[in-house]
Amino acid sequence: MKYILSKRPFRKEFLDRIAQIAPEYQFETDPANVDWQQVQITVGWQKDWEEQLLTPNISLAWVQSLSAGVDTLPLAQFRKQGIILSNASGIHTRSITEHVLACLFMDVRGFPKAIANQQKHLWSGSDMRYGYLNEQKILIVGTGKIGQELAKSLTALNITTTGINTTGHKAAGFSRTAPITDLLTEVAEADYIVNILPLTPETHHLYNQHFFANVKPSAAFLNVGRGASVDTQALTDALQQDYLRQAYLDVVEEEPLAPDHPLWQMENCLITPHISGMTPHFEKTFMEIFLENLEGFVKDGKLRRNQVTLKAGY
Repeated sequence: MKYILSKRPFRKEFLDRIAQIAPEYQFETDPANVDWQQVQITVGWQKDWEEQLLTPNISLAWVQSLSAGVDTLPLAQFRKQGIILSNASGIHTRSITEHVLACLFMDVRGFPKAIANQQKHLWSGSDMRYGYLNEQKILIVGTGKIGQELAKSLTALNITTTGINTTGHKAAGFSRTAPITDLLTEVAEADYIVNILPLTPETHHLYNQHFFANVKPSAAFLNVGRGASVDTQALTDALQQDYLRQAYLDVVEEEPLAPDHPLWQMENCLITPHISGMTPHFEKTFMEIFLENLEGFVKDGKLRRNQVTLKAGY
């Protein structure tokens, strides 16, 4: 018997489809019920599986991540053992797009200041910031599926967007694109900077003291990518010293953010607890990816979509 070991359960309708596609596999969520040497597929990953699954003479061949980001997985070991990896890229596209849109519209209409004033029982509009979003320069760092969906949504509202990617190649939905090597030049003109990059060695602490020194003091920074892409101390300093007007953080370097961290107390920092990717239809949309890949894996050992390049990390 071969096994699919899953980090989480799924509804019976999806288990029935798995059984139809791969009748020779048994789907399990309890590691106590599997023969580790016969686990060929995992849905998700857990640290305590590594001792059993990342050893010689194990038949693990494919890991299907439950998330788009895979930076927490042992990619080097997967690569060494020839394990293929696919992610859940695309599932969170609409939810993250709408989260960013909510932040942008809140900001341009002065909601952060209104919230702060409400806490003080203060009726005052004179200290609030007002503007039109279509008059702002929006820089989106990351032009993958989420970045493209966000750019398309903004373009539909007659808002100009610039996308940053590795080479500056064109990407759907963007008014223009630029290479990552031009980031500091582009950011100097941006009113809003939105980070949607995956975490790799190259993007770790990409947003550091040098970066924030090049940002317009009137700009806002939004992070819905990975927390460790931002040097938290550099961001904190930038907000405290008015190098940066506002931050919207859905992810932080160490989660949860420590209760005594100064970011909690800042009126110009709005924190959400890593919820931008939450979707009411996760199970259905995830299974669309997994079942299509399972069909390919059973047929010819190849995945049909979302295979991760292990060396690149995305």
